[in-house]
Amino acid sequence: MSKPVVAIVGRPNVGKSTFFNYLAGRRISIIEDTPGVTRDRIYAESEWRGRKFTLIDTGGIEANSEDYIKQQMARQAQVAIETADVIVLMVDMKAGLTAADEDVAVMLRKSAKPVIVAVNKCDSAGDLPPEAYEFYNLGMGEIYPVSSIHGLGMGDILDAIYEKFPSEDQNQEDDDYIKVAVIGKPNAGKSSLINKILGEERVIVSDVPGTTRDAIDTFYEVDGKRYMFIDTAGIRRKSRIGEDIEKYSIIRSWAAIDRADVCIIMIDANDGVTEQDTRIAGYAHEQGKASIIAVNKWDMIEKGTGTLEEYRKKVYKDLEFMNYAPVVFISAKTGQRVDRLFELIDFVNNQASFRVQTGVLNDVLNEAIAMVQPPSDKGKRLKIYYMTQTGVKPPNFVVFVNDAELMHYSYERYLKNTLRSNFGFEGTPIRFTIKEKGDN
Repeated sequence: MSKPVVAIVGRPNVGKSTFFNYLAGRRISIIEDTPGVTRDRIYAESEWRGRKFTLIDTGGIEANSEDYIKQQMARQAQVAIETADVIVLMVDMKAGLTAADEDVAVMLRKSAKPVIVAVNKCDSAGDLPPEAYEFYNLGMGEIYPVSSIHGLGMGDILDAIYEKFPSEDQNQEDDDYIKVAVIGKPNAGKSSLINKILGEERVIVSDVPGTTRDAIDTFYEVDGKRYMFIDTAGIRRKSRIGEDIEKYSIIRSWAAIDRADVCIIMIDANDGVTEQDTRIAGYAHEQGKASIIAVNKWDMIEKGTGTLEEYRKKVYKDLEFMNYAPVVFISAKTGQRVDRLFELIDFVNNQASFRVQTGVLNDVLNEAIAMVQPPSDKGKRLKIYYMTQTGVKPPNFVVFVNDAELMHYSYERYLKNTLRSNFGFEGTPIRFTIKEKGDN
């Protein structure tokens, strides 16, 4: 099941990024006193009371601003609000209740999402300061005093957020389907691909990037196998603003990745792998999703001897962190190799679910150690005692060693490549947890 999403919103310079960084446990967002410094959403995973959730930090909202950048920031915040399960409205106690706060509150009421009001910059512990009571006028219910800088009040507000999460058994009815996210930058052909698969115009298709406003789930059955396709073509363009649609599309792709079993990463053959593609593919990799790289619009490419293989090498060079993913060259318009996708979806989903018996796993491990000795540092050599698989989707392995600091990333990569050469694991990342013997 996908993790709940928590969006942090508010007018500029109330401390959203500081709050975000505190909950994320590391400094991710830029913190600066200049309003508007956080222009793009930033994402991070956090956890409270055993429940993982995703945080979205947003740029400040200034309603009715004539400034182009501020308009973009407001639109991005709106996308985050639409995607979130819970919204944290952050206000500044020292500045007091402003008209801008009230404008944001009006926007949030229209969303009908659960809202938690965080009154930031309450920098001393104890009772709610008298100045904070005016924020009850926002009509959002209980308010929570916090200090993002000092970490005060965080437990109480996290408890309040937790109570608003969707139930953990929600969406369990989808478990019989392989959930497939079709992701990529706008206008790469995602909706066209789904329409070709379905054989009907179920998703709006247009040459204008971002004509699909929301992620669309489409159920499909073939040869007794059931699939749920998640289309994430992005956000409809507003002509009066002329927004940078590529920025807004990421949150749709990101949310779909989180829900998916398999990701089809759509690359426009005319453009090659772009920075946007790399960011989206990178998130799929970080989330441990089985993936297929589909190079679309292959019918438009002028071909010669070796064109396909040269293009494949270029894709792997640009997406070197995902060299385990199969690459297929398709045309959503003509249907070229579209049928091949189902074979690959089944294949990479099975590979991500594959388990290796501990005895067989350690036979392969011992052989790998005999062929290439583990690294040493200052006369101390890494000893690897044994390995066991602890999970799937993606395959997770715990490696027990004498000293975790001696495990160099290059040797870890060697061991992962050994697992791939022996067991496959094509199309899926592999995760290692290095533990010292005796660790819990």
